[in-house]
Amino acid sequence: MAISTQVQETVQWNGKTVPVYYMETISFEKLLSNEPAELEKVLRCCETEGFFYLDLQSIDGRRFLEDQQKTLDLMNRFFSAPLEEKNQYGLVAPHLGYEPVGSRTGVFENTKDGYEMVKVSRDEVQKSSPHIPNVIKNSGDIEILENAIAGCNIATKTILSALSTALGLTGAARYENLHRNDRPSSTTLAMMHYVPSDPNMAKQIGHQKHTDISSLTLLFSEQWGLQIRPPKTREFGFVKPKAGCAIVNVGDSLRFASGHRMQSCIHRVVPFDPTEHRYSIAYFLRAENETKFTDSEGRYITAGQWHDEKFFAFTDIPEMQAKAPPTMLLGGMVEEDEEPVSQAPEVSKGIAIEA
Repeated sequence: MAISTQVQETVQWNGKTVPVYYMETISFEKLLSNEPAELEKVLRCCETEGFFYLDLQSIDGRRFLEDQQKTLDLMNRFFSAPLEEKNQYGLVAPHLGYEPVGSRTGVFENTKDGYEMVKVSRDEVQKSSPHIPNVIKNSGDIEILENAIAGCNIATKTILSALSTALGLTGAARYENLHRNDRPSSTTLAMMHYVPSDPNMAKQIGHQKHTDISSLTLLFSEQWGLQIRPPKTREFGFVKPKAGCAIVNVGDSLRFASGHRMQSCIHRVVPFDPTEHRYSIAYFLRAENETKFTDSEGRYITAGQWHDEKFFAFTDIPEMQAKAPPTMLLGGMVEEDEEPVSQAPEVSKGIAIEA
């Protein structure tokens, strides 16, 4: 089983005990070798809860970890720049450009989000003069971004290939053929900076609950803050950062392409430590824009249409989000009943992990 709903650890957060959900670890090295047991394991992860750790500590994966450290250094320089430099082009497209803090709905009622983000799409970075702010448009930084995107593409395509093989898919039916490198897509590298925020007072906080638009998301973060809500659970719980590993989750597009066989887990981001700056890097592998599938509303639409509709639902005010198709933000995933969160919880004086 990918994520055990039997809680092995808890953490004290904002005055209450919160679960830390266990996640399975998949070996990138074994996926490359198409080892049958690992293929079965990754398929089971995607079909049950849709999240897992990807171990990149072998010789084949260490380069990707090094690329992310260089990207993290680039991010620190970028987010330290003046707003007018970061926002040179603004948001060029939903998958390209800069979004300042407060651009979307926040994690709690009557709040806006608590992060700024710059996105560099795979298609754009290959152009002779990409729309990237000048502060990171020098040849050295472009090379860092290209290497990070290329490495993430290899890792996520390896996972897609493993899933196709595990399911016995052949030819055009394989998932890789919905994600061809030379076809336009909204695949992008998103670099996020969460500002310090006090859940008891802040009006700009975290990242609202959702499922991802992507087929697969490859996430790098060394800090706490990501919460997931696996199927059949009644509360959000934390994901523990794991050294040498990325976190992978199934997104809506792969869920739809698999005939809703794959699961896309609901997740959000909260300030684990309200005094810290949090940084994360997410590679969103998305299907070709013209790929067609049946979405959570039963419509036969393109991946590009789903991307655009869900993106604008994300950025709408809560009143407009409520008017979107009812399965839009959560991609058709169903939440078990829970008490609604009407306000931010109280802040705990200390943070401690318990076995």
